[in-house]
Amino acid sequence: MCPLRINGSPNGNVKTLGSAGTIFEAEDSDILLRIMERPRAINVSFEERLSNELLSNHFECLSPHGRRSGFNSPRSYTSFEAHAMVGEAWENMKRSIVYYRRQPVGTVAAMDHSVEELNYDQVFVRDFVPSALAFLMNGEEEVVKNFLLKTLHLQSWEKMIDQFKLGEGVMPASFKVIHNPVRNREILIADFGESAIGRVAPVDSGFWWIILLRAYTRHTGDSSLAEMPECQRGMRLILTLCLSEAFDTFPTLLCADGCCMIDRRMGVYGYPIEIQALFFMALRCALLLLKQDQEGKEFIERIVKRLHALSFHMRNYFWLDLKQLNDIYRYKTEEYSHTAVNKFNVMPDSLADWVFDFMPTRGGYFIGNVSPARMDFRWFCLGNCVAILSSLATPEQASAIMDLIESRWDELVGEMPLKICYPALESHEWRIVTGCDPKNTRWSYHNGGSWPVLLWLLTAACIKTGRPQIARRAIELAENRLSKDHWPEYYDGKTGRYIGKQARKFQTWSISGYLVAKMMLEDPSHLGMISLEEDKQMKPLMKRSTSWTC
Repeated sequence: MCPLRINGSPNGNVKTLGSAGTIFEAEDSDILLRIMERPRAINVSFEERLSNELLSNHFECLSPHGRRSGFNSPRSYTSFEAHAMVGEAWENMKRSIVYYRRQPVGTVAAMDHSVEELNYDQVFVRDFVPSALAFLMNGEEEVVKNFLLKTLHLQSWEKMIDQFKLGEGVMPASFKVIHNPVRNREILIADFGESAIGRVAPVDSGFWWIILLRAYTRHTGDSSLAEMPECQRGMRLILTLCLSEAFDTFPTLLCADGCCMIDRRMGVYGYPIEIQALFFMALRCALLLLKQDQEGKEFIERIVKRLHALSFHMRNYFWLDLKQLNDIYRYKTEEYSHTAVNKFNVMPDSLADWVFDFMPTRGGYFIGNVSPARMDFRWFCLGNCVAILSSLATPEQASAIMDLIESRWDELVGEMPLKICYPALESHEWRIVTGCDPKNTRWSYHNGGSWPVLLWLLTAACIKTGRPQIARRAIELAENRLSKDHWPEYYDGKTGRYIGKQARKFQTWSISGYLVAKMMLEDPSHLGMISLEEDKQMKPLMKRSTSWTC
């Protein structure tokens, strides 16, 4: 077991109230904070047990003793030695923990005190996910449980931006602990988008919360937290926002720019792959977590219908491989009626030159966005990895995505894993799409920057597709520099050679992403926390239209 243990010591960096925002004073609640006396184990199907056994046998060469080492010995139980970086990473993780009234409730975004903190001193929902997984893998469940409950408290607070009230189910992008000098006590202040760049609410926060709740439940075998009325209601509120009927003709979610990890203007408005993949995974997790009561059954029925429509739509219209690229290249336009092949009236002349060279003979991926007369052919790492983990991608598509990564290693991984998107926007396109954003210049930050945090998602996808050697290669690349460079937030350059020009050092999710990748590769059974097997009922015949011809 790693020497890191979470205790009740108070947070060392308590701030004084001095900024506007949505303030929520979390009162002690016996209902929400009590620990159930006897956790109930989750029933695991025979097929799931068999799948886990096969997975363990498949990776026996990686973990011959079938258990986690905790990295506390000179040599790990795996075939590779425990890297010196692991101990350093755990020490940094310990320093990043945020305490609220002597209870650990999350990890701060970054611990770089050499520059202005801005909002890097807050606990971000999406940033905490790899930290939570690392803590769970290390047997530290308390901070994860507290985080889930505190963010659930914050969800219930009234959310206003100017004179407009946000939906009740919106989860915060982030929160921080501050000291109220009047009451002489700690309180929480949350940001639901009113302080964010562009004032955009975080669509992904609610999805990550559901996914993390399922990971906690799966890992601990304790369903009591998820079955609490407050957690059930929190899930239903999130789902209400997503499943509400509107004017859309597609099952995908319509979103604004900046609503996810890419939280600045980058042309991801519309139906971004990251949101659709997280949406799909959150729906599948909710199916496993919702109780079979009257309210739960109503949502379950709606979820099942949406999942069928969403999987069909994504697997057909977002998927791109060599054959599909050639078909789009030959599209006819201005087709009318339900027999149209070019359903979105995409203009073949709008195909970017780079995509023809980028597409390998073997391989494929889910493109960035599909909407009327628009296809964004950029590669987005997070969306494609989550598509594999959630089984949005079929086994054949998952294998094709890994083929693409191997074939285009220099472009997507380079000298530091992993490109958040590819390729970068440049020149006139950069000016139009980003609005001349000085932070998102070419091959920097969200515009083709390399983000070490994505290492855990790549590793999980590699293990699920039976290609751990790809993950090992990427981890070795990261180990060459991450620690020496003081764990930057991101790297710049076409191959990720340079520390990002505005990258924070000691970025917590760069640290936790490395730890999760390391521990998952050592003990592949951890994959079960964040991976869902394919639902055979959601595998309809993939057929574009009655007139489709090849």
